[in-house]
Amino acid sequence: MSAGRGERLADWFDGRLGTHTLGRKYLRKVFPDHWSFLLGEICLYSFVVLVLTGVYLTLFFHPSMNEVTYQGSYTPLNGVRMSEAYASTLDISFDVRGGLLIRQLHHWAALVFVAGMLTHMMRHFFTGSFRKPREVNWLFGWLLLFLGLFEGLFGYSLPDDLLSGTGLRFVHGALLSVPIVGTYLAMFLFGGEFPGDDIVARFYSLHVLLIPGVMAALIVVHVLLVVYHKHTQFAGPGRTERNVVGAPFMPVYLAKAGGFFFLVFGVLALMAAVATINPVWSYGPYRADQVSTGAQPDWYLGFAEGLVRIMPGWEITLWGHTLVLGVFIPIVVFPLLLLFIGVYPLLEARFTGDRHEHHLLDRPRNRPVRTAIGAAWISLYLVLLAGGGNDIVATRFHLSINTVTWAVRIAMFLVPAVVFVVTRRICLGLQLRDRELVLHGRETGVIKRLPHGEYVEVHEPLDQARLHTLTAHERPGELVGHDRPRRAVAGPVRNGRGRTPGGSG
Repeated sequence: MSAGRGERLADWFDGRLGTHTLGRKYLRKVFPDHWSFLLGEICLYSFVVLVLTGVYLTLFFHPSMNEVTYQGSYTPLNGVRMSEAYASTLDISFDVRGGLLIRQLHHWAALVFVAGMLTHMMRHFFTGSFRKPREVNWLFGWLLLFLGLFEGLFGYSLPDDLLSGTGLRFVHGALLSVPIVGTYLAMFLFGGEFPGDDIVARFYSLHVLLIPGVMAALIVVHVLLVVYHKHTQFAGPGRTERNVVGAPFMPVYLAKAGGFFFLVFGVLALMAAVATINPVWSYGPYRADQVSTGAQPDWYLGFAEGLVRIMPGWEITLWGHTLVLGVFIPIVVFPLLLLFIGVYPLLEARFTGDRHEHHLLDRPRNRPVRTAIGAAWISLYLVLLAGGGNDIVATRFHLSINTVTWAVRIAMFLVPAVVFVVTRRICLGLQLRDRELVLHGRETGVIKRLPHGEYVEVHEPLDQARLHTLTAHERPGELVGHDRPRRAVAGPVRNGRGRTPGGSG
Protein backbone atom coordinates (compact mmCIF):
# COMPACT_ATOMS: atom_id res chain seq x y z
CA MET A 1 0.00 0.00 0.00
CA SER A 2 1.48 3.37 -1.07
CA ALA A 3 2.17 6.01 1.60
CA GLY A 4 -0.21 8.93 1.84
CA ARG A 5 0.73 12.53 1.15
CA GLY A 6 0.98 13.36 4.88
CA GLU A 7 3.25 10.40 5.52
CA ARG A 8 5.48 11.30 2.61
CA LEU A 9 5.69 14.88 3.84
CA ALA A 10 6.60 13.67 7.34
CA ASP A 11 9.28 11.39 5.87
CA TRP A 12 10.67 14.31 3.85
CA PHE A 13 11.05 16.49 6.94
CA ASP A 14 12.42 13.62 9.02
CA GLY A 15 15.08 12.86 6.44
CA ARG A 16 16.31 16.45 6.49
CA LEU A 17 15.54 17.72 10.00
CA GLY A 18 15.25 14.55 12.06
CA THR A 19 11.79 15.58 13.31
CA HIS A 20 10.65 12.02 14.04
CA THR A 21 13.73 11.24 16.11
CA LEU A 22 13.51 14.52 18.03
CA GLY A 23 9.77 14.14 18.56
CA ARG A 24 10.11 10.58 19.83
CA LYS A 25 12.83 11.69 22.23
CA TYR A 26 11.37 14.92 23.60
CA LEU A 27 7.59 14.53 23.27
CA ARG A 28 7.80 11.62 25.70
CA LYS A 29 10.07 13.51 28.09
CA VAL A 30 9.01 12.96 31.69
CA PHE A 31 8.05 15.88 33.94
CA PRO A 32 7.75 15.40 37.73
CA ASP A 33 4.41 16.18 39.29
CA HIS A 34 4.74 18.72 42.10
CA TRP A 35 2.87 21.98 42.70
CA SER A 36 6.04 24.04 43.14
CA PHE A 37 7.03 23.41 39.52
CA LEU A 38 4.00 25.45 38.45
CA LEU A 39 5.70 28.65 39.62
CA GLY A 40 7.89 28.66 36.53
CA GLU A 41 4.84 28.18 34.33
CA ILE A 42 3.14 31.17 35.96
CA CYS A 43 6.16 33.26 34.92
CA LEU A 44 6.03 31.94 31.35
CA TYR A 45 2.29 32.42 30.91
CA SER A 46 2.37 35.90 32.44
CA PHE A 47 5.09 36.81 29.95
CA VAL A 48 2.90 35.56 27.10
CA VAL A 49 0.03 37.71 28.36
CA LEU A 50 2.39 40.68 28.61
CA VAL A 51 3.48 40.25 24.99
CA LEU A 52 -0.06 39.89 23.67
CA THR A 53 -1.45 42.85 25.61
CA GLY A 54 1.64 44.93 24.89
CA VAL A 55 1.21 44.44 21.14
CA TYR A 56 -2.39 45.66 21.43
CA LEU A 57 -1.39 48.75 23.44
CA THR A 58 1.33 49.76 20.95
CA LEU A 59 -1.38 50.24 18.32
CA PHE A 60 -2.83 53.21 20.23
CA PHE A 61 0.00 54.62 22.36
CA HIS A 62 2.00 57.63 21.10
CA PRO A 63 5.45 57.75 22.73
CA SER A 64 5.93 61.47 22.32
CA MET A 65 6.46 64.33 24.77
CA ASN A 66 5.10 66.94 22.38
CA GLU A 67 2.48 69.02 24.14
CA VAL A 68 -1.16 68.91 23.07
CA THR A 69 -4.42 70.21 24.52
CA TYR A 70 -6.60 67.35 25.69
CA GLN A 71 -10.16 67.21 24.39
CA GLY A 72 -11.37 63.71 25.19
CA SER A 73 -13.91 61.70 27.11
CA TYR A 74 -12.41 62.42 30.52
CA THR A 75 -14.04 65.81 31.13
CA PRO A 76 -12.05 66.92 34.25
CA LEU A 77 -8.88 67.20 32.13
CA ASN A 78 -10.40 68.85 29.06
CA GLY A 79 -8.42 71.89 28.00
CA VAL A 80 -5.34 70.85 30.01
CA ARG A 81 -1.94 70.91 28.30
CA MET A 82 -0.22 67.52 28.40
CA SER A 83 2.14 65.30 26.45
CA GLU A 84 0.93 63.11 23.62
CA ALA A 85 2.00 60.08 25.67
CA TYR A 86 -0.34 61.02 28.51
CA ALA A 87 -3.18 62.01 26.18
CA SER A 88 -2.95 58.70 24.30
CA THR A 89 -2.99 56.84 27.62
CA LEU A 90 -6.23 58.62 28.50
CA ASP A 91 -7.63 57.74 25.08
CA ILE A 92 -6.74 54.08 25.61
CA SER A 93 -8.44 54.15 29.02
CA PHE A 94 -11.66 55.93 27.99
CA ASP A 95 -12.08 55.87 24.21
CA VAL A 96 -10.56 52.62 22.90
CA ARG A 97 -12.91 49.65 23.17
CA GLY A 98 -11.52 47.38 25.85
CA GLY A 99 -8.51 49.65 26.26
CA LEU A 100 -8.74 50.07 30.03
CA LEU A 101 -9.14 46.33 30.54
CA ILE A 102 -6.07 45.62 28.39
CA ARG A 103 -4.06 48.33 30.18
CA GLN A 104 -4.88 46.90 33.56
CA LEU A 105 -4.35 43.34 32.36
CA HIS A 106 -0.91 44.35 31.12
CA HIS A 107 0.00 46.00 34.42
CA TRP A 108 -1.31 43.16 36.61
CA ALA A 109 0.49 40.61 34.42
CA ALA A 110 3.72 42.56 34.91
CA LEU A 111 3.34 42.47 38.69
CA VAL A 112 2.53 38.75 38.67
CA PHE A 113 5.41 38.09 36.26
CA VAL A 114 7.99 39.65 38.58
CA ALA A 115 6.39 38.07 41.66
CA GLY A 116 6.40 34.70 39.91
CA MET A 117 10.06 35.03 38.96
CA LEU A 118 11.08 35.97 42.49
CA THR A 119 9.05 33.12 44.03
CA HIS A 120 10.31 30.71 41.37
CA MET A 121 13.92 31.63 42.14
CA MET A 122 13.36 31.30 45.87
CA ARG A 123 11.96 27.80 45.33
CA HIS A 124 15.11 26.90 43.43
CA PHE A 125 17.25 28.57 46.09
CA PHE A 126 15.74 26.79 49.08
CA THR A 127 15.72 23.38 47.38
CA GLY A 128 19.24 23.66 45.95
CA SER A 129 18.31 23.05 42.33
CA PHE A 130 20.90 25.64 41.28
CA ARG A 131 23.77 23.23 41.95
CA LYS A 132 25.87 21.60 39.26
CA PRO A 133 25.05 21.33 36.36
CA ARG A 134 22.44 24.12 36.56
CA GLU A 135 24.53 27.09 37.68
CA VAL A 136 24.40 28.74 34.23
CA ASN A 137 20.64 28.30 34.02
CA TRP A 138 20.32 29.88 37.46
CA LEU A 139 22.26 32.89 36.16
CA PHE A 140 19.93 33.13 33.17
CA GLY A 141 16.92 33.11 35.50
CA TRP A 142 18.53 35.73 37.72
CA LEU A 143 19.24 37.90 34.67
CA LEU A 144 15.58 37.59 33.67
CA LEU A 145 14.56 38.87 37.11
CA PHE A 146 17.04 41.72 36.93
CA LEU A 147 15.82 42.77 33.47
CA GLY A 148 12.22 42.39 34.61
CA LEU A 149 12.74 45.01 37.33
CA PHE A 150 13.94 47.60 34.82
CA GLU A 151 11.37 46.57 32.23
CA GLY A 152 8.69 47.34 34.79
CA LEU A 153 10.32 50.70 35.59
CA PHE A 154 10.37 51.67 31.91
CA GLY A 155 6.81 50.46 31.42
CA TYR A 156 5.10 52.45 34.16
CA SER A 157 7.14 55.54 33.19
CA LEU A 158 5.63 55.67 29.69
CA PRO A 159 2.24 57.30 30.49
CA ASP A 160 4.07 60.49 31.57
CA ASP A 161 1.68 61.07 34.45
CA LEU A 162 2.57 62.81 37.70
CA LEU A 163 3.29 59.53 39.53
CA SER A 164 5.63 58.12 36.88
CA GLY A 165 7.27 61.54 36.50
CA THR A 166 8.07 61.52 40.21
CA GLY A 167 9.74 58.15 39.69
CA LEU A 168 11.75 59.57 36.80
CA ARG A 169 12.89 62.41 39.05
CA PHE A 170 14.17 59.70 41.42
CA VAL A 171 16.07 58.06 38.53
CA HIS A 172 17.50 61.43 37.51
CA GLY A 173 18.73 62.13 41.03
CA ALA A 174 20.30 58.68 41.26
CA LEU A 175 22.22 59.25 38.03
CA LEU A 176 23.41 62.67 39.17
CA SER A 177 24.85 61.13 42.35
CA VAL A 178 27.33 59.01 40.39
CA PRO A 179 30.78 60.60 40.89
CA ILE A 180 32.46 62.32 37.94
CA VAL A 181 30.20 60.99 35.16
CA GLY A 182 26.78 61.45 36.80
CA THR A 183 25.91 64.66 34.98
CA TYR A 184 26.90 63.17 31.63
CA LEU A 185 24.81 60.05 32.26
CA ALA A 186 21.75 62.11 33.14
CA MET A 187 22.15 64.38 30.11
CA PHE A 188 22.64 61.38 27.83
CA LEU A 189 19.60 59.48 29.11
CA PHE A 190 17.18 62.41 29.25
CA GLY A 191 18.50 64.19 26.19
CA GLY A 192 19.15 67.43 28.06
CA GLU A 193 17.97 69.05 31.24
CA PHE A 194 15.35 67.12 33.19
CA PRO A 195 12.77 66.11 32.08
CA GLY A 196 13.97 66.64 28.53
CA ASP A 197 11.99 65.82 25.41
CA ASP A 198 13.17 62.29 24.55
CA ILE A 199 12.90 60.16 27.68
CA VAL A 200 9.49 58.63 26.89
CA ALA A 201 10.50 57.73 23.33
CA ARG A 202 13.76 56.19 24.58
CA PHE A 203 12.05 54.20 27.32
CA TYR A 204 9.45 53.11 24.77
CA SER A 205 12.12 51.62 22.51
CA LEU A 206 13.72 49.84 25.45
CA HIS A 207 10.37 48.66 26.81
CA VAL A 208 8.80 47.25 23.65
CA LEU A 209 11.83 46.19 21.62
CA LEU A 210 15.23 45.72 23.21
CA ILE A 211 14.53 44.30 26.67
CA PRO A 212 11.58 42.06 25.62
CA GLY A 213 13.73 40.64 22.82
CA VAL A 214 16.57 39.85 25.20
CA MET A 215 14.14 38.36 27.74
CA ALA A 216 12.43 36.22 25.10
CA ALA A 217 15.82 34.86 24.02
CA LEU A 218 16.78 34.15 27.63
CA ILE A 219 13.47 32.37 28.24
CA VAL A 220 14.02 30.13 25.20
CA VAL A 221 17.55 29.26 26.34
CA HIS A 222 16.34 28.80 29.92
CA VAL A 223 13.67 26.30 28.85
CA LEU A 224 16.05 24.47 26.50
CA LEU A 225 18.55 24.04 29.32
CA VAL A 226 15.77 22.69 31.57
CA VAL A 227 15.01 20.09 28.89
CA TYR A 228 18.69 19.32 28.36
CA HIS A 229 19.56 18.91 32.03
CA LYS A 230 16.26 17.13 32.80
CA HIS A 231 13.98 18.14 35.66
CA THR A 232 15.00 18.00 39.27
CA GLN A 233 12.73 16.14 41.68
CA PHE A 234 12.27 15.64 45.39
CA ALA A 235 13.68 12.48 46.94
CA GLY A 236 11.30 9.56 47.25
CA PRO A 237 10.89 5.86 46.49
CA GLY A 238 12.11 5.03 43.02
CA ARG A 239 13.66 8.46 42.49
CA THR A 240 17.39 8.61 41.97
CA GLU A 241 19.97 10.99 40.58
CA ARG A 242 19.69 9.24 37.20
CA ASN A 243 15.95 9.11 36.53
CA VAL A 244 12.84 11.29 36.58
CA VAL A 245 9.52 9.99 37.92
CA GLY A 246 6.43 11.72 36.58
CA ALA A 247 4.16 12.11 33.55
CA PRO A 248 5.27 12.34 29.88
CA PHE A 249 5.11 15.65 28.03
CA MET A 250 2.67 14.21 25.47
CA PRO A 251 -0.18 14.01 26.14
CA VAL A 252 -0.43 14.34 29.94
CA TYR A 253 1.80 17.32 30.72
CA LEU A 254 0.80 19.24 27.58
CA ALA A 255 -2.88 18.96 28.52
CA LYS A 256 -2.17 20.12 32.08
CA ALA A 257 0.01 22.98 30.84
CA GLY A 258 -2.65 24.15 28.41
CA GLY A 259 -5.31 24.14 31.08
CA PHE A 260 -3.03 25.94 33.52
CA PHE A 261 -2.33 28.67 30.94
CA PHE A 262 -6.03 29.44 30.64
CA LEU A 263 -6.33 29.36 34.42
CA VAL A 264 -3.53 31.92 34.80
CA PHE A 265 -4.97 34.04 32.00
CA GLY A 266 -8.43 33.90 33.59
CA VAL A 267 -7.16 34.96 37.02
CA LEU A 268 -5.22 37.87 35.48
CA ALA A 269 -8.26 38.93 33.48
CA LEU A 270 -10.42 38.80 36.61
CA MET A 271 -7.91 40.96 38.50
CA ALA A 272 -7.85 43.45 35.63
CA ALA A 273 -11.65 43.58 35.52
CA VAL A 274 -12.35 44.12 39.23
CA ALA A 275 -9.21 45.81 40.65
CA THR A 276 -8.15 49.23 39.39
CA ILE A 277 -4.43 49.72 39.03
CA ASN A 278 -2.46 52.81 38.01
CA PRO A 279 -5.39 55.21 37.44
CA VAL A 280 -3.34 57.83 35.62
CA TRP A 281 -6.33 60.15 35.23
CA SER A 282 -6.31 60.66 39.01
CA TYR A 283 -2.67 61.82 39.02
CA GLY A 284 -2.80 64.25 36.12
CA PRO A 285 -0.03 65.02 33.61
CA TYR A 286 3.53 65.36 34.81
CA ARG A 287 4.85 68.79 35.68
CA ALA A 288 8.39 69.33 36.92
CA ASP A 289 7.21 71.76 39.61
CA GLN A 290 4.84 69.24 41.21
CA VAL A 291 5.26 66.01 43.17
CA SER A 292 2.63 63.31 43.59
CA THR A 293 1.64 62.93 47.25
CA GLY A 294 2.31 59.48 48.67
CA ALA A 295 4.16 58.43 45.52
CA GLN A 296 5.16 54.76 45.65
CA PRO A 297 6.81 52.60 42.98
CA ASP A 298 5.57 49.14 42.13
CA TRP A 299 6.32 46.67 44.91
CA TYR A 300 9.37 45.09 43.28
CA LEU A 301 11.31 48.39 43.32
CA GLY A 302 10.06 49.48 46.72
CA PHE A 303 13.18 48.18 48.45
CA ALA A 304 15.40 50.36 46.22
CA GLU A 305 13.47 53.46 47.24
CA GLY A 306 13.57 52.26 50.85
CA LEU A 307 17.37 52.28 50.72
CA VAL A 308 17.35 55.93 49.67
CA ARG A 309 14.69 57.02 52.18
CA ILE A 310 16.43 55.56 55.21
CA MET A 311 19.91 56.67 54.20
CA PRO A 312 21.17 59.75 56.06
CA GLY A 313 21.70 62.77 53.83
CA TRP A 314 25.49 62.51 53.83
CA GLU A 315 27.52 64.72 51.52
CA ILE A 316 31.26 65.22 51.25
CA THR A 317 33.29 67.59 49.12
CA LEU A 318 36.52 66.41 47.52
CA TRP A 319 38.66 68.53 45.18
CA GLY A 320 35.77 70.88 44.56
CA HIS A 321 33.27 68.10 43.78
CA THR A 322 30.31 67.26 46.02
CA LEU A 323 29.58 63.56 46.49
CA VAL A 324 25.97 62.90 47.48
CA LEU A 325 26.56 59.72 49.47
CA GLY A 326 22.97 59.72 50.73
CA VAL A 327 21.89 58.69 47.22
CA PHE A 328 25.03 57.11 45.77
CA ILE A 329 25.49 54.48 48.49
CA PRO A 330 21.92 53.14 48.13
CA ILE A 331 22.19 52.82 44.34
CA VAL A 332 25.37 50.79 44.86
CA VAL A 333 23.83 48.59 47.56
CA PHE A 334 20.70 47.96 45.44
CA PRO A 335 22.44 45.90 42.70
CA LEU A 336 24.76 44.28 45.25
CA LEU A 337 21.77 42.78 47.08
CA LEU A 338 20.57 41.27 43.82
CA LEU A 339 24.09 40.26 42.78
CA PHE A 340 24.55 38.27 45.99
CA ILE A 341 21.60 36.04 45.11
CA GLY A 342 22.84 35.72 41.54
CA VAL A 343 26.32 34.47 42.45
CA TYR A 344 25.28 32.44 45.50
CA PRO A 345 25.54 29.06 43.69
CA LEU A 346 29.19 29.80 42.93
CA LEU A 347 29.82 30.88 46.53
CA GLU A 348 28.18 27.78 47.98
CA ALA A 349 30.13 25.45 45.70
CA ARG A 350 33.33 27.30 46.60
CA PHE A 351 32.92 27.20 50.38
CA THR A 352 31.39 23.72 50.65
CA GLY A 353 33.67 22.09 48.10
CA ASP A 354 30.66 20.48 46.42
CA ARG A 355 31.59 19.57 42.84
CA HIS A 356 29.11 16.73 42.30
CA GLU A 357 26.09 16.74 40.02
CA HIS A 358 22.74 16.99 41.79
CA HIS A 359 19.35 16.08 40.35
CA LEU A 360 17.51 15.41 43.62
CA LEU A 361 16.22 18.43 45.51
CA ASP A 362 16.97 19.24 49.13
CA ARG A 363 14.33 19.70 51.78
CA PRO A 364 15.05 23.21 53.12
CA ARG A 365 15.34 21.91 56.69
CA ASN A 366 18.26 19.72 55.65
CA ARG A 367 20.28 22.77 54.56
CA PRO A 368 19.86 25.03 57.58
CA VAL A 369 22.55 27.59 56.67
CA ARG A 370 21.33 28.05 53.10
CA THR A 371 17.71 28.28 54.27
CA ALA A 372 18.66 30.80 56.94
CA ILE A 373 20.53 32.93 54.39
CA GLY A 374 17.52 32.93 52.07
CA ALA A 375 15.13 33.82 54.87
CA ALA A 376 17.43 36.62 56.05
CA TRP A 377 17.62 38.02 52.50
CA ILE A 378 13.82 38.02 52.21
CA SER A 379 13.47 39.70 55.61
CA LEU A 380 15.92 42.41 54.52
CA TYR A 381 13.89 42.97 51.37
CA LEU A 382 10.66 43.30 53.38
CA VAL A 383 12.24 45.73 55.84
CA LEU A 384 13.47 47.93 53.00
CA LEU A 385 10.09 47.68 51.31
CA ALA A 386 8.53 49.09 54.50
CA GLY A 387 11.16 51.82 54.43
CA GLY A 388 10.13 52.72 50.89
CA GLY A 389 6.69 53.55 52.26
CA ASN A 390 7.79 55.23 55.48
CA ASP A 391 5.53 58.22 54.84
CA ILE A 392 2.51 55.96 54.29
CA VAL A 393 3.31 53.94 57.42
CA ALA A 394 3.71 57.10 59.48
CA THR A 395 0.44 58.55 58.18
CA ARG A 396 -1.65 55.40 58.60
CA PHE A 397 -0.40 54.61 62.11
CA HIS A 398 -0.12 58.24 63.28
CA LEU A 399 3.61 58.00 63.95
CA SER A 400 6.50 60.35 63.47
CA ILE A 401 8.20 59.75 60.14
CA ASN A 402 11.55 60.09 61.91
CA THR A 403 10.53 57.30 64.29
CA VAL A 404 9.59 55.06 61.37
CA THR A 405 12.82 55.87 59.52
CA TRP A 406 15.00 55.09 62.54
CA ALA A 407 13.07 51.89 63.21
CA VAL A 408 13.73 50.76 59.63
CA ARG A 409 17.41 51.71 59.91
CA ILE A 410 17.84 49.57 63.02
CA ALA A 411 15.72 46.74 61.62
CA MET A 412 17.82 46.67 58.45
CA PHE A 413 20.74 45.30 60.48
CA LEU A 414 18.92 43.58 63.33
CA VAL A 415 16.05 41.72 61.64
CA PRO A 416 18.13 39.71 59.09
CA ALA A 417 20.51 38.58 61.85
CA VAL A 418 17.63 37.47 64.08
CA VAL A 419 15.85 35.76 61.18
CA PHE A 420 19.06 33.91 60.26
CA VAL A 421 19.57 32.54 63.77
CA VAL A 422 15.90 31.64 64.33
CA THR A 423 15.50 30.00 60.90
CA ARG A 424 18.63 27.92 61.36
CA ARG A 425 17.47 26.74 64.79
CA ILE A 426 14.03 25.87 63.39
CA CYS A 427 15.65 23.81 60.63
CA LEU A 428 17.80 21.95 63.14
CA GLY A 429 14.77 21.33 65.32
CA LEU A 430 12.85 19.91 62.36
CA GLN A 431 15.83 17.68 61.58
CA LEU A 432 15.80 16.34 65.15
CA ARG A 433 12.09 15.70 64.83
CA ASP A 434 12.69 13.71 61.61
CA ARG A 435 15.45 11.79 63.38
CA GLU A 436 13.09 10.83 66.19
CA LEU A 437 10.51 9.68 63.65
CA VAL A 438 13.09 7.49 61.94
CA LEU A 439 14.40 6.04 65.21
CA HIS A 440 11.15 5.56 67.11
CA GLY A 441 8.33 5.85 64.60
CA ARG A 442 5.12 7.85 64.76
CA GLU A 443 3.36 8.54 68.05
CA THR A 444 0.02 6.72 68.20
CA GLY A 445 -1.39 8.21 71.39
CA VAL A 446 -1.77 4.72 72.87
CA ILE A 447 -0.32 4.36 76.38
CA LYS A 448 0.92 0.92 77.42
CA ARG A 449 1.91 -0.30 80.86
CA LEU A 450 4.97 -2.54 80.98
CA PRO A 451 5.19 -5.55 83.37
CA HIS A 452 7.41 -3.66 85.79
CA GLY A 453 4.89 -0.82 86.01
CA GLU A 454 6.41 1.72 83.60
CA TYR A 455 4.03 3.56 81.28
CA VAL A 456 5.20 4.14 77.70
CA GLU A 457 3.60 5.44 74.54
CA VAL A 458 3.32 2.98 71.66
CA HIS A 459 5.04 4.13 68.46
CA GLU A 460 4.02 2.93 65.02
CA PRO A 461 6.92 2.18 62.64
CA LEU A 462 7.09 4.32 59.52
CA ASP A 463 6.61 2.65 56.17
CA GLN A 464 9.64 2.24 53.92
CA ALA A 465 8.54 5.02 51.57
CA ARG A 466 8.41 7.55 54.42
CA LEU A 467 11.70 6.30 55.82
CA HIS A 468 13.32 6.76 52.42
CA THR A 469 12.03 10.31 52.12
CA LEU A 470 13.32 11.28 55.57
CA THR A 471 16.75 9.70 55.21
CA ALA A 472 17.68 10.16 51.53
CA HIS A 473 19.92 13.18 52.09
CA GLU A 474 23.34 14.14 53.37
CA ARG A 475 23.31 14.60 57.12
CA PRO A 476 24.56 18.12 57.95
CA GLY A 477 27.48 18.58 60.28
CA GLU A 478 25.37 20.21 63.02
CA LEU A 479 23.78 16.85 63.87
CA VAL A 480 26.84 14.62 63.71
CA GLY A 481 29.25 16.40 65.98
CA HIS A 482 32.75 16.64 64.53
CA ASP A 483 32.12 13.95 61.93
CA ARG A 484 32.03 14.92 58.30
CA PRO A 485 28.61 15.07 56.63
CA ARG A 486 27.69 11.71 55.18
CA ARG A 487 24.81 10.43 53.14
CA ALA A 488 22.05 8.85 55.20
CA VAL A 489 20.80 5.47 54.06
CA ALA A 490 17.12 4.62 54.00
CA GLY A 491 16.09 1.65 56.07
CA PRO A 492 16.19 0.57 59.71
CA VAL A 493 18.42 2.79 61.83
CA ARG A 494 19.44 1.64 65.30
CA ASN A 495 19.87 4.01 68.18
CA GLY A 496 22.44 3.80 70.94
CA ARG A 497 20.32 1.38 73.03
CA GLY A 498 19.89 -1.15 70.26
CA ARG A 499 16.26 -0.33 69.48
CA THR A 500 14.96 -0.08 65.95
CA PRO A 501 12.61 2.61 64.62
CA GLY A 502 9.11 2.09 65.86
CA GLY A 503 10.14 0.51 69.13
CA SER A 504 8.31 1.73 72.21
CA GLY A 505 9.99 3.66 74.94
